[in-house]
Amino acid sequence: MATRRLREGLPHPIGASWDGKGVNFALFSANATKVELCLFDASGATETDQITLPEYTDQIFHGWVEGVTPGTPYGYRVHGPYAPKEGHRFNPNKLLLDPYARAHTGELVWDPACYGYTIGHADEDLSFDERDSAKFMPKCVVVDPDFDWQGEPNRHPVPWDRTVFYETHVKGFTQLHPAVPEALRGTYAGLGQAEVIKHIKDLGVTSVELLPIHSFINDAHLLENKLTNYWGYNTIGFFAPDPRYAADRANSLREFKEMVHRFHDAGLEVILDVVYNHTAEGNERGATLSFKGIDNASYYRLMPDEPRYYINDTGTGNTVNLSHPRVIQMVTDSLRYWVSETHVDGFRFDLGTILAREPNGFDNQSGFLKACSQDPLLSSVKLVAEPWDCGPGGYQVGGFPPGWAEWNDKYRDETREFWKAGVGAATMASRMSASADLFNRQGRRPWACVNFVTAHDGFTLNDWASYDGKHNEANNEDNKDGSSDNHSWNCGVEGDTDDPEINELRARQIRNMLATLLLSQGTPMLLAGDEFGRTQGGNNNA
Repeated sequence: MATRRLREGLPHPIGASWDGKGVNFALFSANATKVELCLFDASGATETDQITLPEYTDQIFHGWVEGVTPGTPYGYRVHGPYAPKEGHRFNPNKLLLDPYARAHTGELVWDPACYGYTIGHADEDLSFDERDSAKFMPKCVVVDPDFDWQGEPNRHPVPWDRTVFYETHVKGFTQLHPAVPEALRGTYAGLGQAEVIKHIKDLGVTSVELLPIHSFINDAHLLENKLTNYWGYNTIGFFAPDPRYAADRANSLREFKEMVHRFHDAGLEVILDVVYNHTAEGNERGATLSFKGIDNASYYRLMPDEPRYYINDTGTGNTVNLSHPRVIQMVTDSLRYWVSETHVDGFRFDLGTILAREPNGFDNQSGFLKACSQDPLLSSVKLVAEPWDCGPGGYQVGGFPPGWAEWNDKYRDETREFWKAGVGAATMASRMSASADLFNRQGRRPWACVNFVTAHDGFTLNDWASYDGKHNEANNEDNKDGSSDNHSWNCGVEGDTDDPEINELRARQIRNMLATLLLSQGTPMLLAGDEFGRTQGGNNNA
């Protein structure tokens, strides 16, 4: 291993910060006893250095290492008690991703070594696994944040009362696009192509809402079934753009910034769908990839009387602990990073109720919401909540504080029902008036109500008019996944048909829905592809 000059460095900023001569590494852990920095060769395959961070200040382990440059892969090994019954799962045999890493390289290879316990052991997750996980793990990458934004002369935030959202997916929108060069399809660079941007701009939308682009993990059970986590709601890195969406993976951050720059040049905003409610590490039987091995008891909500187990208000196995000040700091640091360093224009928060949960339940004056409202940078961008989760009291449409907008699923369901004669005009009068019964309080404006009739989860608009029931057989879950409550009508025939009268009726129903959406008060959101009749063959969970 190489000999490098090591200094105490600083406890801030958290993460890996290059200064031109070396890198300051800083990692939060309230309960660890030692942190080892592991550096790797350019391929990420061979560990070249293992350096104990020399200082510990205010629960931050830190050190400055000479000669480390942008592009260097790294990870951590964190020592501490392995006491699952007390909420601690430290295991230095596991290489861990830095929660503040600005880039990742490589992909996770699922192997029993990625778990802190020994799978199949009689003691289950109470056992301790001694296998090294490094060769199976993706690695963090030191980055050079420099980027010439050229002043962004065309960047003008769109006023809320003129905003029209357009929800899409980086890969899905460009993977088959004939005007995108084949090598760029499915990438940030592909989405930034002039022909793609022109199509979006010509629709009249103002703000492109991207499904999650934070670095995420494909669950083992999906890969075993030859499936993938297409949407990306399984984050493992809140500061890193997923490298799988980069044409040039070694420069994924720069490529993402270039895409944002091109959207801004066209006068379009970029909104990120973000997942701060849970991570990809699952429950007590999940893998040890990052947060669980760095400080499980701080990062996650654990059962108060049995901290071996996780509170599962998300339905994914764990819940991020937004009551902890350092976790609030991580999330707000992440948000500020994406605004200040990549110039995005706002965020849509998946399962947003989680972010406002305190130990006693949902609180619209929670620490996180207060942190956002007082922050001069975050309060200047668009903040949109998905106002529900699966925990107690999780449905909170209309319950967020002033300054926030919210998805309104009541609008979706009742508009669908109206056009299949399920509800009357009196019901629609409220929905078309920005759902004042839900949102008209504390000076909230009509724009706080985000209206939509379709979104990434559920039927496309074409499928809403073509199927009475879901057809999710391709997902290999016996058609049990996805909602069965779709408020849809097939107009007389299930699925595709050559009957011209039925096809004309379906086309009219689609126009009815779009006209209603665009003429209603509130902020409209369109689902990409609905403008040209995209179908998923009746699959409402694809």
